[in-house]
Amino acid sequence: MLKQIVFAVMLIVSGVSIAQNGTTSPYSFFGIGELKFKGTVENRSMGGLNVYSDSIHLNLQNPASVANLRLVNFTSGGSYKYVKQETETDSQYASATTLDYLAMGIPMGKFGASFGILPYTSVGYKLESITDSTDTQYTGTGGMNKVFLALGYQVTPKFNIGIDANYNFGNVERKSIITEEGLLLGTRENVKSDLLGFNFNFGAEYKTMISEGLQLTTSATYSPATKFEVQGIRNITSVLISTTGVVIPIDDREERLDDVEVTFPSQLTLGAGIGSPKRWFIGGQYTNAKTSNYNDPTLNFGTVEFVDANKYRIGGFFIPRYSSLTSYWHRATYRLGARYEETGINLRGENINEYGISFGVGLPMGRLFSNVNIGFELGSKGTTKNGLVKENFFNTLISLSLNDKWFEKRYID
Repeated sequence: MLKQIVFAVMLIVSGVSIAQNGTTSPYSFFGIGELKFKGTVENRSMGGLNVYSDSIHLNLQNPASVANLRLVNFTSGGSYKYVKQETETDSQYASATTLDYLAMGIPMGKFGASFGILPYTSVGYKLESITDSTDTQYTGTGGMNKVFLALGYQVTPKFNIGIDANYNFGNVERKSIITEEGLLLGTRENVKSDLLGFNFNFGAEYKTMISEGLQLTTSATYSPATKFEVQGIRNITSVLISTTGVVIPIDDREERLDDVEVTFPSQLTLGAGIGSPKRWFIGGQYTNAKTSNYNDPTLNFGTVEFVDANKYRIGGFFIPRYSSLTSYWHRATYRLGARYEETGINLRGENINEYGISFGVGLPMGRLFSNVNIGFELGSKGTTKNGLVKENFFNTLISLSLNDKWFEKRYID
């Protein structure tokens, strides 16, 4: 009963937290925002690796893995990001706190199902461009959320397949204020866009013992290209900016924009790893996203170019002795990983890439293998070349993974 109460509380909190801005990055200006990591704290603590799956944790990235569940699982995770943003001449600090996912998995014999909500993209920036006589200020907020339903099936004891269906929804608000030297009034443009659409993700997983005590795991996921519908309203206002910086609207004009479709690219992920069940695991994976196919007719990005993106991850975990009765820390799970990612954005001739190293620990609690997971990530994104922004960040991650037994047969003597 306690776990059901905890899950209900997390569901209420998610209604507020999921919708909050999860980024302060100027690179969220491009496209429909910064793409959020779809995975658990356990994954992120291993460099984002999703190859491994077991019977007591949800794997949100590969729907085939849900067929491995043997207990009902409730999971929720959040993060705090502290970032230093710097150019060649200046620097500033920013932070963001978000609830990253809320999900539940249910085993059903050879089948398994999971559902939940998590952020898909996030927009949060404040930029300024100053020329000889013109000052332009840009701000953006919002993003997209994803509600998903996944189904996995155990074809054989070694091979699983799965599919998840995702309903993506959200809104983005972009503002720009242009003032020119010598003119009393400026111009503010405010574009509000509602985004919605469906997409699917297919997964497969294969496990086999290659020697006594040594297991090989391979996995693959594929997300086809999809289209999102964008419905927008543009408001153009003449404004007076006071000496204290307050923006005073004078008159405005609102128009409804034509509905358009945004093409979101396909993505393929392949991974493999080896390990000793319930003891240790090490693996790697590669992702290719056809970001060059991204198309958004509603925005003019100027000097930006979208190119295909590649992502590389390596990571693993170690459990000293999972069944230890004498040492709590021997039953803990210790995780480590690293990643290198191409975002698919080329700006002013510079590829915007991201890398990070991560580590964490899973702390057991209760009798049904429930656990608290804590992780940390240190990394960097972007460059200071050609007037761009480099972000050095430190992420603190925490999650709950709670297990329970449902549908038990009870016998009365």
